[in-house]
Amino acid sequence: MFNHFCKKQLWEVSKKLVDVAQGREKADTVIKNCNLVNVCTHEIQKNIDVAIAEGRIAMVGNCDHCIGENTIVFDAANKYLAPAFMDGHIHIESSMLTAGEYAKAVIPHGTSAIFMDPHEIYNVLGYRGAKYMLEDAKRSYLKTYLTAPSCVPAVPGFEDTGSSVGPEDINKMMKLDECVALGEMMNFPGIIFSDERTHDIVGETLKADKIVTGHYSIPETDKGLNAYVAAGIRNCHESTRGEDSLAKMRLGMYALFREGSAWHDLQECAKAITEHKVDSRFACMVSDDAHPHTLIEKGHLDHIIRRAISYGIDPITAIQMVTINIAQCYHLDNEIGSITPSKCADMVLLDDIYTCKVLEVWIDGEHVASEGEMKKQIGEYSYPYDAIHSIHLTEREEKDFDIKHDGNKVKVRVIEVIPAKTSTKETFDELEIKDGKIQLDQNKDILKAFVFERHNNTNKSGFGFIKGFGIKEGALAQTVTHDAHNLIVVGSNNSDMKIAANELIKCGGGMVAVKNGKILGKVELPIAGIMSDKPIEEMDVLVHNLELAWQELGCLLPSPFMTMSIIPLACLPELRLTNRGLVDCRSFRFVSPFVE
Repeated sequence: MFNHFCKKQLWEVSKKLVDVAQGREKADTVIKNCNLVNVCTHEIQKNIDVAIAEGRIAMVGNCDHCIGENTIVFDAANKYLAPAFMDGHIHIESSMLTAGEYAKAVIPHGTSAIFMDPHEIYNVLGYRGAKYMLEDAKRSYLKTYLTAPSCVPAVPGFEDTGSSVGPEDINKMMKLDECVALGEMMNFPGIIFSDERTHDIVGETLKADKIVTGHYSIPETDKGLNAYVAAGIRNCHESTRGEDSLAKMRLGMYALFREGSAWHDLQECAKAITEHKVDSRFACMVSDDAHPHTLIEKGHLDHIIRRAISYGIDPITAIQMVTINIAQCYHLDNEIGSITPSKCADMVLLDDIYTCKVLEVWIDGEHVASEGEMKKQIGEYSYPYDAIHSIHLTEREEKDFDIKHDGNKVKVRVIEVIPAKTSTKETFDELEIKDGKIQLDQNKDILKAFVFERHNNTNKSGFGFIKGFGIKEGALAQTVTHDAHNLIVVGSNNSDMKIAANELIKCGGGMVAVKNGKILGKVELPIAGIMSDKPIEEMDVLVHNLELAWQELGCLLPSPFMTMSIIPLACLPELRLTNRGLVDCRSFRFVSPFVE
C-alpha cells in the first residue's frame, strides 16, 4: 500500500538513510539508551539507540557514529521505546470533536495514526462532509487514513439519510491520497446474499488494490462468516465473544477487539488468545467510539493496552495489537508499525510496558508531545455554512408523540437495551389504553421512542417502545443516531418530548435531557448535528453535565447517550427503530410495534 502520510517518501531519502547508518552523514535526532520494544520479534532489547533522518529511521543499535554537532540527542534513560500506536477503526464524529481537536486529545497518549471511517458525517452531508473532515485533519500531525464510507444508508431500504453511497462514489474516493480502505461493510446481508450493488461497492475497492474493512455482528461463524470473508472482507470489530474472534482469526480475518466508551468487548474477545495457544498476529485492538471524558480521564490506545494487560494479554503482544498487527492488516507494514530502518519515525517512550504511561511522542521524527501535553501547535479550521445548518425539520407538537390504538390493552414489542453492549433484546409487554392512546407504566421501565427524518423535512417518522434506561419521568433527544443521524426522542410524556425535540431543532442538533419542562443538560453539536468545534475540555464539561442529567432522570447506564445513539442502527441485532419504523434485524423486515 502506498503511504502518503510521511515526511519524505523512501525513494527520496534512501541514500541519505544509508549514509547516516554508515556514519557518512549525521542524523537529525538520536534517541539513546532505550529499552526497545521490538514488535517484530516480540522481545525487549536493552541499551538501544535509534537514529532518525528525514522523518525516517536510519539505524537501530549503537548510534554514536550518527551524532553530529547539529544532531538532537534525547536520553531515554532506560525507558521503553515502542512504535507509536494506531487505531485501526475509529469514528472521530463519535467523540463529538472536530478532527483537529481529536488529534490534540489522542497524540499525547501515544497515537500517531488512525484509520477513520467518516460515515457519520457522510450520512448527513455526503462526499463533501468526508472532504471537510480530511481538510480539518490536515492541520494536525495525526496520520488520518481514510476508510471510505461503504454503507450509506447502513442497510438500504430501512431508513432515510442525507446522502447515499454507490460503486461510483467508492471509485471516486479510492483515488484520494488519504484513502487506504473501504469503511466497515455493515451490510453483511447484502454480501452473504450476493446483492449485486453491495458486491460492486466491494469490487471497486478490490480493483484499487485496497482492503475492505468489515462489520459482521451475528454469532453465526459457519457458512455466513465464511461467505463474508470469501468476499474479500479483511477485518471485523463486531465480535463480542472470544469464540467469535477466534473463528475470524482462524479464517485469516483480523479480529479487532473493541474497547470504547460504551462498548466494552475486550475482556471477552481477549479469551481468543488467553485461553487458546494461537498466534496473535491476526488480533488487533480498536476504540471504534470514544467520548471526551474517556479520552481525558483514561486515555486512548494506551488505556486499551492497560485494559488488555489486566485481562491477561502479554504487554508486548498488546503493543503489537495496536502497532505492527494494524500495519499488516492495512498493508502498510513496509512504512509504519515497527521501529526498524526505513520506517517512519513514529514512536512513543513509555515509563514501563505494564503501566504504559506515555512520556514522549514522535511522529515522522518530530517531537510532538511530552508528558501528556502537545509540544507542537495545531492550526485552525472552520467548517463551511452547509455543515453547520444541516437540521431540516419543522418543530414538533405534543400530538406528534401520541401512540394511538383501539381497545383497553395491547401487547407491544419492546426494545430492551443491554448495558455496555451494542446489541438489544426483543421483549414483549402489555400496556393499557385510555381515550384511544397508549399509556406508559412507570413500574415497567418502558418509554416511548420516536425517530424523525431530519435531512429533507419529509416528516417521515417511526415509533416504538424501549426499556432498560431506568427513567420514570422526562425525555431525551439526540441528533447523534448512528448512522443516519435522524432525530430520536425518548420519553415518558409528550410535553417533555416536545421540548427536547424542538430544543435540538432550534440549536442545530446535539443531545438534550428534559424533566418537568426544564432542560437539565444540553450539548450543542452544530457541525452536521453530530460535532462541535469546542476544545475537548469544554466538551468534557458539557458531556459530564449531560451524564448528570441522565442520572437525575434515573439512568445508571455507562455512556447512556451512546447506547441511545445506536437504537436506530438497523445492522445490529435484535430490534431497532428507524424513521421508517421498527426493524427486526435478524430477519431484516419491518415489524409492527403491536402484537395483535
